Formats: sequence, structure tokens, C-alpha cells
Amino acid sequence: MRDWDRLRLPLLLVVACACAAAQEPTSGITGKALAGSKEDPAAVGRGAKAYLANCSGCHGPTARGNVGAPDLLRSLLVLDDEKGILIAPVLRNGRPDQGMPKPNLTEAQIADIVAWLHVQTYAAGHRTTYAFHDVLTGDAKKGAAYFNAACGSCHSATGDLKGIGSRYDAFALQARWLQPRGGKSGSGAAATKRSAITVTVTLAGGQKISGTLDHVDDFNVALHDASGEYHSFTRQGAAPAVEIHDPLKAHTGLLAKYTDADIHNVTAYLVTLK
Repeated sequence: MRDWDRLRLPLLLVVACACAAAQEPTSGITGKALAGSKEDPAAVGRGAKAYLANCSGCHGPTARGNVGAPDLLRSLLVLDDEKGILIAPVLRNGRPDQGMPKPNLTEAQIADIVAWLHVQTYAAGHRTTYAFHDVLTGDAKKGAAYFNAACGSCHSATGDLKGIGSRYDAFALQARWLQPRGGKSGSGAAATKRSAITVTVTLAGGQKISGTLDHVDDFNVALHDASGEYHSFTRQGAAPAVEIHDPLKAHTGLLAKYTDADIHNVTAYLVTLK
């Protein structure tokens, strides 16, 4: 384990965070990428579904990472892998000593996910083989009904989301509402600050230190306070007390509940908000 990426194996392929993603992870892969990667197209198709069900909630539908989970396409472990020699042991055994439980995957599923990841890295390295497909396949009326029931208490078509369909194309809009904190959708510094995950650490003497969360796991918590000063604390069980505040918790909570139909229906509705 000679580099930082490999030290972060528990985060590489977390399989406990299954959710529905924006679209099938193979939707942007062309035949050129499949041919260039020399992977079996059938295995890649199966691997897309296995990845979607077990990994996409943390690492995103195209393995490019989310908050708290790395971009797998830039991971040296994935880039250096040949025939699953490096990836398969992580998928097979997990890393319980570093917080990753043993996944519940068959050997066939492991091989298929490896094949899918190989095609993704090939496509990323050969950008002319990647194509974005139309995401407007949903029913806008059903999307409106879902939006009003699940999102209407916080968002309004005539308020904060007024005109959003004019500001973004369908692909960018879908990515934005599914992952409002991630991506490069031009949220701006103010929006980024409002959506930042913050943390309050209460020390044994009662002193509270708050700021933007930098890192947290079972052993350490780190933050930057309002002045920009860095603080890091060793955790031993419940001490010190750590309270995390995520303003987008409602969004992340819904990720595990969306169906593919819900996602495409809501996107079809949001693009009508001109």
C-alpha cells in the first residue's frame, strides 16, 4: 500500500450505500469504449447493474465520486488493476479493520463490476468514446406529483426553483437536483457555503469547537473553524462528543428511495419550470 489512494480502500467500493442513480451507469459509454477496453459487453452490462445497486450511492452513477467518497476513475488501485487482481479482493473481503464490511457479492458480480470499472476508466481516458444520452424520458405530470409530495415542503416551483428549467440543460439539471452539493454546476461560493457540512466537537471540559467538517471516521474528526484554523481530535468511543450538521440531509436521505422512474419524471417536470 504505497500511496494515499490505496490507504483509502474502505472508501473505494463501499457496498452498503445502495441507491437508485440518475440513469444506468452505462448510458454514456459507446461501442468504441467497449471495444477499446476489450471487456465482454455482457459482463459490463451486468456490472453496471451490480455497481448501481451496491456502489453508486457513494461513488456516483459514473464512479466519479461524491462528498466523502473518492473518484474511482482517478484511483491508482483501479487504474493499475489488471483482471481484477487489485479490485476483486476489496470487493470480495472488504476491509473490516478500516471500516468497510465484507460485501455480499458473488464471484460473478465481482468480475462484472471489475469489467464495468475497466470500461469506465477507458472511456475517461479516451473522451471521444463517451456520449451523453437524452435524459428526458420521464412523465412531467407524474414528476410534478412526486415533487409536490416529496419536495414541496422545502422547494417551490414559483419560488426558489422558478425558471430553473431555463438555466440548465436537462442533463445538468438532473445531476444538480440529485447531487446538489457535488458537481461543477456553478452553484457559486454563497451556495457552496450554505450547503457545507459543519460539525461541533464538545470536549471533556465542555468547550465547543465548531466549523466546516474536513474529515470524520471512527478514530478522528477534523474541521476548519470560522477563522480558517485547522483542528483535529482523536476519538475514543463517544468522546469527544461529535455533532454533524448537514443542510442537505433530506436530499441524501431520498437517494435510497428514488426509483429510476421517479428520477426521470422529476427531471421532466423541472425542465418545464421556465
